Amino acid sequence: MALQIGDTAPDFEADTTIGRIRFHEWLGDSWGVLFSHPKDFTPVCTTELGYTEKLRPEFEKRNVKVIGLSVDSVADHERWSDDIEATQGARPRFPLIGDADRKVATLYGMLHPKASTTLTVRSVFFIDPAKTIRAMITYPASTGRNFDEILRVIDSLQLTDQYKVATPVNWRPGEEVIIAPSVTNEEARELFPQGWNEQRPYLRTVKLSS
Repeated sequence: MALQIGDTAPDFEADTTIGRIRFHEWLGDSWGVLFSHPKDFTPVCTTELGYTEKLRPEFEKRNVKVIGLSVDSVADHERWSDDIEATQGARPRFPLIGDADRKVATLYGMLHPKASTTLTVRSVFFIDPAKTIRAMITYPASTGRNFDEILRVIDSLQLTDQYKVATPVNWRPGEEVIIAPSVTNEEARELFPQGWNEQRPYLRTVKLSS
């Protein structure tokens, strides 16, 4: 059965560019973003991994560990990292999993036979410190991911864990959020004494105090 939001992220042991890891132990108390790329030495993936490395400080600020995977060897990852550094101006310092036997890719359902029987699709798994899968995004091999959006999803997940709110369409940090429908107006007055804008009883927006 395919993994779903709310499932525990499967644990595994694997060789990576930083050595052998046990996934849950490596995550520790951090959030995690596990993402697959179809193949080493391919153009779209090269741009993605370079950009992810440039964003690594942003992930670290949010207590997020990033880890990549493809069905290639660690040795291939190391050689490819030279190309990524040369063309993108950044060498991946986050771990890349060598998954030539496809064990991790199969565990996480990253192989979609109708797309390819041998290469992983561009899967993204958002995992919280309790090792729970909180969100998933899947792209075809031909479409490069928007890693700014991946950061935005992390921001939303972390914010809505802290407050009884949801984030509206195209939300960015610092913008108004939506008070959860489960929150009564009486409770909202305690939680959001600054007040809110009620467009409908189910649509109440509020600017969180900084």
